[in-house]
Amino acid sequence: MRNLWIASLLLSLSPFSTAATEPKNEERIILLGNGLGERFLDHPWLEAELHLRYPDKKLVVRNLCRPGNTPGFRPHPSRNSQWAFPGAEAFRPQNKVHQGRGHHPTPDEWLKTVKADTILAFFGYNESFDGPEGLEAYKGELEAFIQHTLSQKYNDSSAPRLILVSPIAYENLSDSRDLPDGTRENANLKLYTEAMAEVAQANEIEFIDLFESTSKLYAANGEAFTRNGFLPTDRGYRLVGPAIVDQAFGKTERIAKAASEKLAEAIRDKNWFWFNDYRMLNGVHVDGRRYKPFGPANYPSEIAKMRAMTEVRDRAIWTIAKGMRFDLSGADKTTPELAEIQTNYKREVKGYNMGDDALKTLKVPEGYKIEMFASEQEFPNLANPVQLSFDNKGRLWVATMPSYPHYKPGDIRPDDKLLIYEDTDGDGRADKETVFADKLHLPTGFEFAPEGVYVSQEPALILLRDTDGDDRADSSELIMTGFDTHDTHHAVGAFCADPSGAFMMCEGVFLHSNVETPYGPVRGVDGGFYRFSPQRTRLERTAQVSIPNPWGFAFDDWGQDFFLHTSGTAINWLLPSSIKPTYGAKAPLTRNLAPKGNAVRPTSGLEFVSSRHFPEEVQGDMLVANNIGFRGIKQHKIEEDGTGYKTTHRQDLLVSDDGNFRPVDLEFAPDGSLYVVDWHNVLIGHMQHNARDPLRDHVHGRIYRI
Repeated sequence: MRNLWIASLLLSLSPFSTAATEPKNEERIILLGNGLGERFLDHPWLEAELHLRYPDKKLVVRNLCRPGNTPGFRPHPSRNSQWAFPGAEAFRPQNKVHQGRGHHPTPDEWLKTVKADTILAFFGYNESFDGPEGLEAYKGELEAFIQHTLSQKYNDSSAPRLILVSPIAYENLSDSRDLPDGTRENANLKLYTEAMAEVAQANEIEFIDLFESTSKLYAANGEAFTRNGFLPTDRGYRLVGPAIVDQAFGKTERIAKAASEKLAEAIRDKNWFWFNDYRMLNGVHVDGRRYKPFGPANYPSEIAKMRAMTEVRDRAIWTIAKGMRFDLSGADKTTPELAEIQTNYKREVKGYNMGDDALKTLKVPEGYKIEMFASEQEFPNLANPVQLSFDNKGRLWVATMPSYPHYKPGDIRPDDKLLIYEDTDGDGRADKETVFADKLHLPTGFEFAPEGVYVSQEPALILLRDTDGDDRADSSELIMTGFDTHDTHHAVGAFCADPSGAFMMCEGVFLHSNVETPYGPVRGVDGGFYRFSPQRTRLERTAQVSIPNPWGFAFDDWGQDFFLHTSGTAINWLLPSSIKPTYGAKAPLTRNLAPKGNAVRPTSGLEFVSSRHFPEEVQGDMLVANNIGFRGIKQHKIEEDGTGYKTTHRQDLLVSDDGNFRPVDLEFAPDGSLYVVDWHNVLIGHMQHNARDPLRDHVHGRIYRI
């Protein structure tokens, strides 16, 4: 009853400018705009409500939202322009820098592809952080967007019905979390909502005011409506979704025979496939600057199959809404076949060394010893391990990515994992494996905090919690979204905790992230570094420098930060480059610390020696892992040099003559030994081979300890 009362309050306080209109048969309803709209992908209560009320209409809903979007500014690294329509650049000159290149569809082309009949446009949140001084520019941008949109015929017959949707109010959660109290944020959101209403009225289009209604709802509600002040919880979306449907399409009864939860699950499944069409991971190879030479062989057929699988799920939703069963697997078999890909690998393909044979290929200096801690032989889940870390119980956690480079249409859904390994009998080998989390997709980074484990789940940062103490995640919370998915080996990852309890996240070149946060949008172009403070849910772009792909980041004993270039051979000290960046601007780099004659690439994994297992004279040495050409670990002495540092090569700590050995991360364990992740693969090059090359291995992986 309380939820019904709150829903009634939400509706009664939401003024709407014109009479609601019932959707037509086969109407195509498009969500456009920012993160508020995007999260209807996971919380599909707007779409579910439509099908529950109109089960005979065969409605099609597509979500074209992206975090950070404004009416005119919609950046994408595979587009030559980041502007949504001609003239939009006049309203945001501060975002002039763009490095996009490719043939990704423009916003208009996407709307034509989905044949938009009705557009729900969610804007205003990101723009509100421009404050009162940005208000007139926003009104001009919004009006230009409206006029451009209404001049189009995306469905080939008529202009779309356009409905503007305001942001919700900022909820004051500061009594329970270290977040803004919303006073300044709501003052700006009110200004921008009023501006949206004014522009909508002047252009005679419909407008839904969620700001005013949620402002009053928060005061009457005893339960948090949002997760972080600005994005609704699932319960919040269960209220907002039907409220929008009431005002846009009419307040009518549900007549579908389906249970709402079952229908919502079918919609989530459809949305997952749609998302992997609209924002296919690895876009730089799909339609970006690295499309050629390999992309033409497989991606046109993959896009066709993904799109067909999405349409199959539309049919499933219509069938389920009528209370009938749908043979999803049978329907998927009718979708187009994928192109068959041949390998371009020219060298002799040798078998994979196992057990003692694998150990024999690894060499360490006299006095050191290397052991295999775990492998795919005993633990088949240990496939393509990419990052490791130790918890405060001394247990090894490993992220695996057998779905790399990214999901292939027709395969089972991705099942990447976060695993815990333990040596319970003290023999130096793992004998217990716990699957903390599964069904992940490319977890390129993770880090611990008192409240749980933060994990990269492109395009989001999620928090996994174990609430009942069984070492299995039983809740997943989206913390923020908008990290770019454009290249899965450049994606935000290589997490490293700093001395304060925050952690650094590294991002490679080509990516244009636009992350929505409680403090406003955080934007970046072409790589750099983020610092995330869990205590405040605050993300900062601490440095934007000219780098290709930083896969290694570490702090020394004095809290000084260093990173690897990876695709290049350089190693840099970051602190002097940690300048608050303007959009797209590159800060100067410190000098390259890689010792001459021992500079290697591609590097992945950086650590400083801090262990009494290692000799006194090497304490503080820098360790650098490398996975092509020289396959092993370089050890460098690092010393202060004036106002900077210098290094000299001390020794090769680890060398392998196995062409499949791929060390990609390393970390000291609480017991003092150095652990090394071996991705173990014939192919590791991301651009040198087709993403679907049959020699890409998805089953091997090892963990060694020195």
